[in-house]
Amino acid sequence: MRGFPKNARILSMYVRFCEGRTVSKAAEAKRFGVDERSIQRDIDDIRAFLDERGADGDTRAIVYDRTKKGFVMTGAEPSMMTNSEILAVSKILLESRAFTKRELNAVLDKMLAGCVPLCNMKLVSDLIANEKYHYVELHHKEYIQDKLWTIGSDIHEHQLVSLRYARANAPRESIKRIVEPVAILFSEYYFYLNAFIVEKDRQGKYVHKYDYPAIFRIDRIKNYKRMDEKFKVSYANRFEEGEFRKRIQFMFAGRLMKIQLKYYGDNPEAILDRLPTACVTEQYDHEYIIEAEAFGKGILMWLLSQGSRVEVLRPVNLREEMKDTISRMLERYL
Repeated sequence: MRGFPKNARILSMYVRFCEGRTVSKAAEAKRFGVDERSIQRDIDDIRAFLDERGADGDTRAIVYDRTKKGFVMTGAEPSMMTNSEILAVSKILLESRAFTKRELNAVLDKMLAGCVPLCNMKLVSDLIANEKYHYVELHHKEYIQDKLWTIGSDIHEHQLVSLRYARANAPRESIKRIVEPVAILFSEYYFYLNAFIVEKDRQGKYVHKYDYPAIFRIDRIKNYKRMDEKFKVSYANRFEEGEFRKRIQFMFAGRLMKIQLKYYGDNPEAILDRLPTACVTEQYDHEYIIEAEAFGKGILMWLLSQGSRVEVLRPVNLREEMKDTISRMLERYL
């Protein structure tokens, strides 16, 4: 490679540094047909470049590693994920069971190839290999990644859409809806579309059927089509998925409720973590009064999962529904 341009020579070494390779001055001098002093100047240029980026949080540096008998890159670029972050995200993806096995493997492989230094790639791959092998798909086995992007685009562009939605108890049957898509959420293994169901009024304009959004599991959406009509959203009335997410349990839609409950125990952390809007209003020995806001009937399912540690105080209709459900559960065991 004698006569190789200096800039191309520096870029070649920089790429190999980023890949986690060890760079030897002697080997590089032979590779490019220059003396070792030229290679040292190239390394110094790379060091100067990284020093300038240090002001932006780039912690990378070129150091000599005596055990490897060459120069290596240490630290990390701020826009790149660390090994720990990659491992954590991989574990979360595997636990979520959000994708088919083929989709999941493709996502994980891209993450590893794009973010993990070559020298650590085998280690990270080995740490998740067993879970990848034993990964169990959900029963629907729908490929949803393209659906997510299409729906996301329609949300951004405020585009009315029509869809057919398969019923949970009769998957071969479906119902047609015209909706205003407002958000995509993920919960308990599935991706969901939040959308306001609309219907035409007497003037032929689309209006909301309910004052709260419906929730559609995306893998059950069939015949999703963009319509030639947009909907308007004022800034004051825009849907905020973050606020909605704080108040929904198990993606069961419904009206917003203010609830009050009593927690029996020493630490109400599980309640406060599960219900982001919750706050302790009173505290006694081994008892806490907690208030929160929640949409729909999903909160009932979660409260039942807490057994005798939780007692619903109000609203009265939710308390009565809890009592009725518990009575019917008890009957099955008598």
